[in-house]
Amino acid sequence: MRTLKTIAAGHVCLDIIPTFLRGAPTLEAVMQPGKLVDMGPAVLSTGGSVANTGMALKRLGLPVRLMGKVGRDAFGAAVCDVFRTHDETLVKTMIVDPAVATSYTVVINPPGIDRIFLHCPGANDTFGADDVIPQLLDGMDIFHFGYPPLMRAFYTKTDELMRLFRKVKECGLTTSLDMALPDPQSPAGQADWRAILKQALPFTDIFSPSLDEIVFMLHRERGLKVREQAAEGVPMGGLIEEDVRALADELIALGVAVVMLKLGNQGAYLRVTSDETRLATCGCFDTASRTAWGGVEFFAPCFDAKVAGTTGSGDCTVAGLLAAIAKGLTPAESLRTAVAVGSASVEQPDATSGVPTWTALDARIRAGWGRETPKVAFQAKWV
Repeated sequence: MRTLKTIAAGHVCLDIIPTFLRGAPTLEAVMQPGKLVDMGPAVLSTGGSVANTGMALKRLGLPVRLMGKVGRDAFGAAVCDVFRTHDETLVKTMIVDPAVATSYTVVINPPGIDRIFLHCPGANDTFGADDVIPQLLDGMDIFHFGYPPLMRAFYTKTDELMRLFRKVKECGLTTSLDMALPDPQSPAGQADWRAILKQALPFTDIFSPSLDEIVFMLHRERGLKVREQAAEGVPMGGLIEEDVRALADELIALGVAVVMLKLGNQGAYLRVTSDETRLATCGCFDTASRTAWGGVEFFAPCFDAKVAGTTGSGDCTVAGLLAAIAKGLTPAESLRTAVAVGSASVEQPDATSGVPTWTALDARIRAGWGRETPKVAFQAKWV
């Protein structure tokens, strides 16, 4: 069986991280008007779903291309140059628009002081369904789109996400969607996400939001309470398995075929529609696969990992799921792989350098890589 080819599309930005040579007691001690602060070299890296999920797929050895939108400026060139250092073909589907500025984030991170992010959404706010033309999808099998809550067109127009995914489905690709958690007070946080998802999910084959994201989007007030409790260290923000199952069933009722809910350090939960006709529309499942995937429910705890940083771990978990599906693995194997990739990613401070090759990941799992014990009980079959 051939390995399916994936496009990782959506939000992308350039992260600019100045290196501080010394610490300070407060931010005010550093950032004083008129003061010259000696700094070390700036670190440039790419961020967003395109970079994180896309590069995780690349590190796993999967055929992948990247589709983010950048300007024809120095920052846009820097983003594409970073991708080209890994593989020239990665950027063949990047969208370059001379009329917009590339999104960037300046990360102010003095030692011992909470970080400050200076962010320009730039081209991400102009990315819309019309940017994705059929020629860019030619020869690809899976279209993964990430972070619409950070892209203006997708939260100001309730039908934009639907228009994009319907277009991609009409081109014969399997569709995959990941979200981001918006600030509740921002325009994205005030958007009617239930209405957006109600239109988009019938054209979404694989949906992989985090638990706090989807609770907020479907049940705003409850979602705010979950966020508060999660910030206080309560596992899964106080939710239990019955809540997770109900959310997955609600999403399937809205039209999606495969749901993976990311549960943070508790692991991940997989639920699949039992509607064989809906599974047949996904494109990535043949008749035998539809029998194996239909109606399943699994839970996977995290693998043991020495955590160096959690940036991008959710994106890497999605990459693991897509890679397993692209290789034709069973649902149990796919969920286990997703959690393994996410667990490996946290062993390095950046988003993706902890992701191993597919062969190394498989060998580590087969060698008996230990699992963590979740703090929330799950009766669903563990994998």
